[in-house]
Amino acid sequence: MISIVIISKDESDLDDTLADVTSEINSFSEPCEIVVVDASSGRLDCIRRRHEAVVRWVDFKQPPGVLVSIPHQRNVGVREARGEIIVFTDAGCRPRPGWLSRLVTPLFEGEDVATGTCKDASGERRYEGRYEFRRERYGRVTYLNEAGTNNLALVREVFDKVGGFDENLQYGGDMDFSWRLVDIGFRIRSVPDAIVEHDWGTARRQRRRSYMYGKARARLYRKHRSRLKKVLRNDPMVVLNPLFLLGLPITLVFPLYPLLLLIPAWWNRHRGVVGAGRAVVDHLCYGAGVLQEIAISRVDVRQSQLGGGR
Repeated sequence: MISIVIISKDESDLDDTLADVTSEINSFSEPCEIVVVDASSGRLDCIRRRHEAVVRWVDFKQPPGVLVSIPHQRNVGVREARGEIIVFTDAGCRPRPGWLSRLVTPLFEGEDVATGTCKDASGERRYEGRYEFRRERYGRVTYLNEAGTNNLALVREVFDKVGGFDENLQYGGDMDFSWRLVDIGFRIRSVPDAIVEHDWGTARRQRRRSYMYGKARARLYRKHRSRLKKVLRNDPMVVLNPLFLLGLPITLVFPLYPLLLLIPAWWNRHRGVVGAGRAVVDHLCYGAGVLQEIAISRVDVRQSQLGGGR
């Protein structure tokens, strides 16, 4: 059986996601189930009733004293799932026809993990572009060294060996999971034609997301310190974006310094002038998130040292 696990909290777009996923399993030859782990405290019951014939709904109760629920929800979803193959997607994602079959086919052929592509409504890939620095090619087959959970399939045994999602992480839990997965010897097969579409929201929401992803990235490197030695080669944006922000005072001496922003604008020129401009802003927000997390960690270390001294 294939278990498709979807987590949600107050996302009305879940309705469309469930309709599309149901269509996918109806056209698929293998037995499937849909497991929704919902933290909405009954506010999505209208959606629950519309899909109760095909969806197993799990009411999620957030653990006392815990501010984060995403990794907890995913872990609960896997515990509730009956399948030997686990598929993750998110509320608001709209699978394109053939998505499920394409995504899980590599697993039936002997692979352990597979990840598809997430695009916005215009067909533009979003965060998957981060992974282009971190891939290996074997003929026509590509393996990534990290992947998000909005379009991911894996054998349950892999999940158990990795140990599930780190419930201490607010953001970046999916990246942490995939890093640990790769560290113990598994490979993430790229399936670019297994596509889901997702509405990434307003520009303001996107700026906040980029900022939080920057914070999460810095936190991940603090946890996975061995990866720092290859960070410039494998993850240059986590270094270059913060460095640019730190160098802004140079503008007082070299007024042309901000023209360095033309580099990310040029990389994103295919998005048009507005899209390229938004991409530049996203880069800056991402860098600000990295710097904020570094500053917080330094304060925490300093306070810990002072406490130890007493």
